[in-house]
Order: sequence, then structure tokens, then C-alpha cells
Amino acid sequence: MVYIRQKQLEKLKEYKYSSVDHSLVSRYILKPYWAWVVGLFPMSMAPNMITLSGFGFVIANVLTMLYYTPTMDQDCPRWVYASWSIGLFLYQTFDAIDGSQARRTRQSGPLGELFDHGVDALNTSLEVLLFSAAMNFGQGWRTVVVLFGSLLTFYVQTWDEYHTKTLTLGLVSGPVEGILTLCFVYAVTAIKGGGSYWQQPMLQTMGLPHYDFLPQMVYSMDFGDFYMAYGTLVLAFNTFQSANNVMEARRKRGEPASEALVGLIPFFASWFLIVAYLVLQPNILRNHIVPFVFYVGLINAYSVGQMITAHLTKSEFPLQNVVALPLLYGVIDASGPHLQDLIGFGWPSALGEGVYQVAFLFTCLGLAVGIYGSFVVDVIVTICDYLDIWCLTIKHPFVAETEETDSKKIK
Repeated sequence: MVYIRQKQLEKLKEYKYSSVDHSLVSRYILKPYWAWVVGLFPMSMAPNMITLSGFGFVIANVLTMLYYTPTMDQDCPRWVYASWSIGLFLYQTFDAIDGSQARRTRQSGPLGELFDHGVDALNTSLEVLLFSAAMNFGQGWRTVVVLFGSLLTFYVQTWDEYHTKTLTLGLVSGPVEGILTLCFVYAVTAIKGGGSYWQQPMLQTMGLPHYDFLPQMVYSMDFGDFYMAYGTLVLAFNTFQSANNVMEARRKRGEPASEALVGLIPFFASWFLIVAYLVLQPNILRNHIVPFVFYVGLINAYSVGQMITAHLTKSEFPLQNVVALPLLYGVIDASGPHLQDLIGFGWPSALGEGVYQVAFLFTCLGLAVGIYGSFVVDVIVTICDYLDIWCLTIKHPFVAETEETDSKKIK
């Protein structure tokens, strides 16, 4: 065991899942649908296998994106966007019913929550690529801004759950309204014939007149600009709400509320390095953003995985993220020539801006895959061994007669 110590494992048996979903769409539309869908799955299918199967639709979507528009600025065949919409909706469905399947099969436990959050964390960064490709954002800062907003939302939500002990989804949340919005975007892109449609001025395209009180800049904004403005408002609201939840929960427990804010440092420290690296290496930003997004996605997934593990084992909040450390070297290496030009003191870059820099990026990605992969395998194997369960299959099927017999023995 590397990531979970023996004394932490004992806390797994105290696990009790707690969640609150304020979404009206989820309550009145999706939950009845999910209740019907879960009945289509056999009782022999493990909940985590449903989660993993749903993630397979996202992987298929990413593969078609890499084939048809690897630079995220070219129009694809209509069926590609339609498949993205259907695939993401199916992912949401599978992701939502895994909990119901766990309750049906009496397989609820801490591993299910960890597995579910881990897959969601990976999906978050992959959907950024698909969304940017659907909007024809291409390789540039708009894709990076969308990535920042998406990962911050997921990180803050997990940070909230760690401190409040409850997963809280607001009136508008990423797992519900966020995913449905993306499904809508992909579907409209398919109908309109490509991402070029979104590059038009939104108000003008929708036939709205140019009122005098509207600045010309607002009237000229394309669909992507309006989406990012809307996303910024939702992000600010949800972040404020999560921070308020955390402060209130800690005050009720008699704990210093402001200390919880330290948990946001790993995210913003990582993003300081991410932005600095892209500023210093425009070649990566303009020509190799896809593998860089993969790398950044793994940085976030590792942080989220550590938080969920700490939440399940009631351990201290994790403040380190070794996956992001290679970026520190990249920033220092690239800063030398710039400092030389600015203040006359610096150092030569060992990597430069060409092929060695690209090799460095893929080395970072490889290290991230290795570190995150070892984390996932170690944590899953450790939990499975301790709880005497399997991850993707049901080791101890629920039998009503057995439960009745056990109940009589206890009495």
C-alpha cells in the first residue's frame, strides 16, 4: 500500500453516501427516466462496469474528434456531432444509474463513489476538447479558458464534498444542466452542418435588431463568446455557493472556516504554472494543445482522486500534486531567455521551443499517465482487498434468503 495506510482503511467501514440535488430538471425529468433505464440492466452487472461502459462512449467521441478535426477548427460530417450528442447523453445516463444499480444489487460502498468521481474527472477535460471542436475554437486561449472553468467547477465541487461530507448539486450543475447543454450544442452543430455556424454573431443570427442601448461589441459577439460569458456567471455562482457551504459546515463543527480555503491552493498553483508555461511556449498553445489538455486533465484528476480518497478515509486534505511538478521545470527553463531580454540576466533554455519542447510535453504526459495510473490501481486494489469485493464484477451477489437468515442469526 502506498496511497492508503492501514489505519486509514478502518474508516472505510464508516462510509455513508450523502448527496443533495437541487436541480429541477433532474428531479422532474431525468430521475423518472433513469429509474426506467436501470431496470434494463441485469442484476449480475456491477455498478462500476456500468460507469466504465458509459465512459466508453466518451472515448469513442474523442477518437472521432482526433480523426476528423485534430486541430479543433475544421467542420466534421454531421453524423460525428450527432454521435457526440448521443454518446454524451448515454454517458450521463450510465453515470447516473450506477448508484441505483448499486442499491439494487446491494453493492453500495466507498469504491463506487471513488470510481464514479474518477471517471467524471477524466470526462471533464475530454469534453472540453469536444466542445472546443464543436465550436471551432481551435488551438488557442479560448480552449484554455474553457478548460480552466470546467476543471475549477469540478475541483471546487469535490472540495465542497470533502468539507461538508455531502455532494451538493445546485439548481444549475455540471453533471445535469452542463452536460445537457453540451448535448444541445452538439445536436445543433449537427443540424447546422458544422462548427462554423457558432462563429457568427449570435444576436444578428437570431434576428434580433441592434438596439441603441446595446454596445456594438455585444452585438458582434459570436455564440462562443456568449457561452463563455454565461459559463463565467454560472462558475462564479457555483463557486460562491460551494464556498458558503464549506464555511457554514465548518462553523457548525466549531472549526476555523477560513482554513478550508487553503485547499484551493493546489488548483490555483497548478494553473499559475499552466498559464505561465503556455505564455512562454506559444508553440505548444497553437500547435500541441490537445496532448497538453490531456496532461492538465490528469493533473486535475489526480487532485480530485486524492480528495475523494481522503474524504472516504477521513484523512487530512491533500495539498500536494506531484503530477504538476514537471511544469515548474518547464517554466523555469523557458524563463531564462526572456529574463535575459528584459533585465539582462538569465540563462539559456535547455529545451528551446522546437522538437525538444514537444518531447518534454509528451514526457510530462507519460509521467502523468504513470503516476495517475499507479494511484488508481493501488487505491482500487487496496480497497477491494480490505472490503473483500471486486471492482468490475460482483463477488458476493445479493440473495434475499441469505439476508433473511443473517437477520435471524443477529436477533
